Amino acid sequence: MAYRLLFGFVLPLVLQSSLVLCNPPELKVGFYQYTCPYAEVIIRDEMTRIISHVPSLAGPLLRMHFHDCFVNGCDASILLDSLPGLPSEKESIPNLSLRGFGTIDLVKAKLEQACPGVVSCADILALVARDVVVLTHGPYWDVPTGRRDGMRSVKDDALNNLPPPFFDATRNLYQFFIPKGLDAKDQVVLLGGHTLGTSHCSSFSDRLYNFSGTLMPDPSLDRQYVPRLKTKCAQGDTGTLVEMDPGSFRTFDASYYRVVAKGRALFTSDETLMLDPFARDYVLRQAAVAAEGAYPAEFFADFAASMVKMGNVQVLTGAHGQVRRRCAAVNQMYI
Repeated sequence: MAYRLLFGFVLPLVLQSSLVLCNPPELKVGFYQYTCPYAEVIIRDEMTRIISHVPSLAGPLLRMHFHDCFVNGCDASILLDSLPGLPSEKESIPNLSLRGFGTIDLVKAKLEQACPGVVSCADILALVARDVVVLTHGPYWDVPTGRRDGMRSVKDDALNNLPPPFFDATRNLYQFFIPKGLDAKDQVVLLGGHTLGTSHCSSFSDRLYNFSGTLMPDPSLDRQYVPRLKTKCAQGDTGTLVEMDPGSFRTFDASYYRVVAKGRALFTSDETLMLDPFARDYVLRQAAVAAEGAYPAEFFADFAASMVKMGNVQVLTGAHGQVRRRCAAVNQMYI
């Protein structure tokens, strides 16, 4: 098998094959080859520096790409600041815990110095997501680029388009994934991204104290795990952070599937994957690989493919949208 050396890790080139077959016509790997040839190197170097100093940003930056693409497509609308009387997606409840906006601004500033007005913020989000996965020992994949930035960001759009952690997996699949062209496999694979990062207690406290109005814990939660979670998350706690993949929350691997298989996933949306035969089989298969300490070749290849697929959702290309000079604001238009 052929391998590529990147970020100091040896990675199989099989992860890069056949991932661009369904890209929109204007998206392609190496889109900036002539207009900003060092764009991906600039992003990689900046992310290597940042993650080496603040490794806890890897999970939030990966999550930011998800939150962008699920709301009216991968157009960097998540990065726009609110305007007077027009609250943006940043102000929506699901996005209040997002971190890493300053990191995107730093990367954008570096690119503007090298190639003013060329590299879009939407492409930066997609490339940063790939790079933080690689920097945490996950798979590399070629990212098709050529996205343009949107000019609209509405608070309620985020609330209406992001899959809630308290919905069950089947409801999220049909209400949020399938309408965006993502299927059941994409769902179970992309949720594997929860191997990175933490969650606020408020995102799952109902499962500890009052599941479905019963004043009891969620019976699908491991009974031995509930007391441990309660010691971290008191009732009403909105600030404490809990590792989604305990002991491995800064490493991208398949170990999160062991968490789900044991009934220790924090979110209803993740734990209820075990109720679907296809998803359950996938979870158990990856959990077994993680338990053996083996290289998660299937999950890594699947995750790369699903990330490319998600990164194609409702993209703006060609003459649509714009390339923002600052990711937090639409370019001013002069007549």
